Amino acid sequence: MSELDKTSISERLGSNLNLFWRENRQFFLLLSCIIFFKSAIADLSSISGASMQPTLLDGDKVWVNKLAYDVKIPFTEISLAELSDPTRGDVIIIDSKKAHKRLVKRIVGVPGDTIYMQNNALVINGEAAHYEVLSQDDDAIIILEELPDMAHQARLSSRFVSRTARSYGPTVVPQGQYFVLGDNRDNSADSRVYSFVPREEIIGRSNSVVFSLDSDNNYLPRGERFLAGID
Repeated sequence: MSELDKTSISERLGSNLNLFWRENRQFFLLLSCIIFFKSAIADLSSISGASMQPTLLDGDKVWVNKLAYDVKIPFTEISLAELSDPTRGDVIIIDSKKAHKRLVKRIVGVPGDTIYMQNNALVINGEAAHYEVLSQDDDAIIILEELPDMAHQARLSSRFVSRTARSYGPTVVPQGQYFVLGDNRDNSADSRVYSFVPREEIIGRSNSVVFSLDSDNNYLPRGERFLAGID
């Protein structure tokens, strides 16, 4: 092939690429904005499993506010600015290095807290949580757990489970880290398994379910959970 032919092919290729860009640049710019938005501002996260029952169900899609605590460089854990501190009771999404996957848990202990659990009863900084039974059946007990500055529902198994798994501590939460639990206390791998969660691994906070599909019922929508708030 002559140099003239090579130049002609290169020119045609360049012309085609320029034409392709002119015709599709709005699409690529929109795609870039969506990717940036999902990485740095907000996203959806899928709930898989039962560890956050009764608050969150398998098949829920929750809204993740990635600007709840920090402004981070997109696609990294590098914080550019701290906007607020995670607080007790927040439901957070975690990019857990120890678990090698994304977790959704509730913050129970903040830096400096002394955490103690005995048979699923929490004591935070020497103050015991108050518990109220809301419902009970052969499989589970649904309780209202009242901790300092927060109250939420939790699920305990009605069946026999190891008491060792229901107890923890006492231990002090280190600075820059958080103690998290699943609301389904007897069916959750959380800080009792993976230890404390570093702040930089917190992706964001969730306050609402966007929509929900029932995996036990042919993935039909759970209409009552659409746009439902998370306590």
